[in-house]
Amino acid sequence: MPMFERGDTTLYYEVHGDGFPVLLIAPGGMRSAVSFWEHAPWNPIEHLAPSYRVIAMDQRNAGRSHGPISATDGWATYTADQLALLDHLGVDRFHVAGMCIGGSYIMALSAAAPDRVAAGVVFQTIGLDGNRQAFYDMFDSWADALRPSRPDVPDEAWASFRENMYGVDDFLFTADEEACRRCPTPLLVLLGDDLYHPASSSRRLAELAPHANLVEQWKDPQHHAAARGAIDAFLAAHCG
Repeated sequence: MPMFERGDTTLYYEVHGDGFPVLLIAPGGMRSAVSFWEHAPWNPIEHLAPSYRVIAMDQRNAGRSHGPISATDGWATYTADQLALLDHLGVDRFHVAGMCIGGSYIMALSAAAPDRVAAGVVFQTIGLDGNRQAFYDMFDSWADALRPSRPDVPDEAWASFRENMYGVDDFLFTADEEACRRCPTPLLVLLGDDLYHPASSSRRLAELAPHANLVEQWKDPQHHAAARGAIDAFLAAHCG
């Protein structure tokens, strides 16, 4: 079972296939873990591994990964984990594909390491559109499950962490409209359509980012082949 230790944090990861690297960030919100791909409309690990070096990971304190929790934790904490794992694996330039919370992570990675992110595939990104309480509730559910094993973490730290993640007003949490306009990364955006993944967020990202295209139909079985084909063509065009 591959584990990467970064200070007091231990990250579980898997590597599938060979070729240009693809960092894969799973859905699941704060519980983002490799196992959640089994519940996606189709599994990108299985689809991409024949052509790419797919690096899938459990985010800290999700799945088989764990790490400390502090009042200063936030999106940058996870971005640092992700880049450190890639450094550990000797990966410089890479694609990133992410679903749900993965959309916000992609935008954070693009801002933090624009020269390293070759392209991003954004599956139904989370976004802020009159639904902040849903994200607070999701965070609280995750935190409540962890609290018994983390008696050293005070209530104030949990509250600060939650605000750092979901108390911001940027519509993608890690990016506002201006950040999207400045995004240098080519993006393929697959439309969201529910409470956590509002269609408005996917559409705004696709409209604002200068190198973005939108795929509206991809979830239903009759659209799977076309959506996978669009992803294949998109990633192949940006492997340089």
